Amino acid sequence: QVRLVESGGGLVQTGGSLRLSCVANRDTFSMYAMGWFRQAPGKEREFVAGINRSGGITSYGDLVKGRFTISRDNAKNTMYLQMSSLKPEDTAVYYCAARTLGLISPTSTPDYWGQGTQVTVSS
Repeated sequence: QVRLVESGGGLVQTGGSLRLSCVANRDTFSMYAMGWFRQAPGKEREFVAGINRSGGITSYGDLVKGRFTISRDNAKNTMYLQMSSLKPEDTAVYYCAARTLGLISPTSTPDYWGQGTQVTVSS
């Protein structure tokens, strides 16, 4: 069982930046593909970004490409999401996710989820 804990959410103005972190409670962190999803009020959960086990392969949802960067530090059991040029439509609860086999993508189902962290972008 992997427990994932997100942090770093908050309130930021349009055009600002935030960095989210996701810490795993297992030293086998490097065995999991990781990713971020988000869910805005009244909307379905959507894929934000994914990263493979070594960190060498990343993917992004179309709405965040060029503005968000996903990364991981396996020595610290931690994944990050650097968010820049934030827009009000980025407002959502952001969830960290882990997958044992394969990669995290818009069509794959993660095995583990964090509890989420709120990001609010004011206009």
